[in-house]
Amino acid sequence: MITRRNALMGAAMTALTFATAARAEAPTKVMTPAAGGDLNLPREKVKLVTPPFVHPHEQATTKGPMIKEFTLVIEEKKVVIDEQGTTFQAMTFNGSMPAPMMVVHQGDYVELTLINPETNTMPHNIDFHAATGALGGGALTHVNPGEQVVLRFKADRTGTFVYHCAPEGMIPWHVVSGMSGTIMVLPREGLKTADGKALKYDKIYYVGEYDLYVPRDENGKYKDYDTPGEAYADTLEVMRGLIPTHVVFNGKVGALTGKNAMTAKVGETVMLVHSQANRDTRPHLIGGHGDYVWETGKFDNPPEKNLETWFIRGGSAGAALYTFKQPGIYAYVNHNLIEAVELGATAHFKVEGKWNDDLMKQVKPPQPIPPQVQGALRKGMIPG
Repeated sequence: MITRRNALMGAAMTALTFATAARAEAPTKVMTPAAGGDLNLPREKVKLVTPPFVHPHEQATTKGPMIKEFTLVIEEKKVVIDEQGTTFQAMTFNGSMPAPMMVVHQGDYVELTLINPETNTMPHNIDFHAATGALGGGALTHVNPGEQVVLRFKADRTGTFVYHCAPEGMIPWHVVSGMSGTIMVLPREGLKTADGKALKYDKIYYVGEYDLYVPRDENGKYKDYDTPGEAYADTLEVMRGLIPTHVVFNGKVGALTGKNAMTAKVGETVMLVHSQANRDTRPHLIGGHGDYVWETGKFDNPPEKNLETWFIRGGSAGAALYTFKQPGIYAYVNHNLIEAVELGATAHFKVEGKWNDDLMKQVKPPQPIPPQVQGALRKGMIPG
């Protein structure tokens, strides 16, 4: 029987395949859980916030497991991604790149309402790397424009985990078009060091890194499109080259710099969660460190200490704690410095407080090189 839903899904896929050879893919068969038997647990509705900020939450809890209710509304929209006015056909959860970060505790149940408004043009779904079964929920959450679905899964392991859109035949395109976020599952007793000492943070920020692929015209100028479908064929061609035109934090070049810089004070401990749903990356805080780092994002593993740069695997989210010791502007970058400086993967921290000369001091300001030193240099000698 052909339903309206199947017809819409088929029409969307047909509209996209004009640019590529047809590929036969067997539909995924998934056992649907039996209806009824709802959990008799307290519920809490969580209001998500736009990154880099994270909704209020307990770092440790004495409460029992709960059902945490979240809502994500899919929004397809044109965005500007750099100071030159380059436009990009983004597909997003709740309108932001990255999607909002969700926080629960181990043993809680995540209940998500996923809404695909009729104003959108594409089918969508969601794959939680923290979930077990049914392609991370992807096989149970396909929604066409004008539909919504409710998914529930148990957060049975701790850590930071990526979630992203994953419709069959279109997964890479949807992911690099903005449809990814992170869920953090905290231990109920809170974070700890390898020897069991409690770890806490004063602030938390979420940085989502994206590799973007914007087509150019014959003159090398970035092209502009009115809909995601119109951009698809050209975008796919750029994607297959595996060379991004932009590598950005939180959706655009400069999204977390200047007036949008993240803030802290000397003495404050900040949790930094960093995700990359598609490519490997290597965060580095210039002038600071990772005091405690869960490079793979999994809190059952002991954190590494005093890292200069940490490695985030594509398709994952990592977490780091740092207590700021000096005031000033810190650059937080992808330490592929070409991507940081030339393609946009740079953020700033603005830190207030008193300078500590014991940690660093300019002993002498810049001044002319003395004649005797100049003479030694001309002879090929190293003064000292």
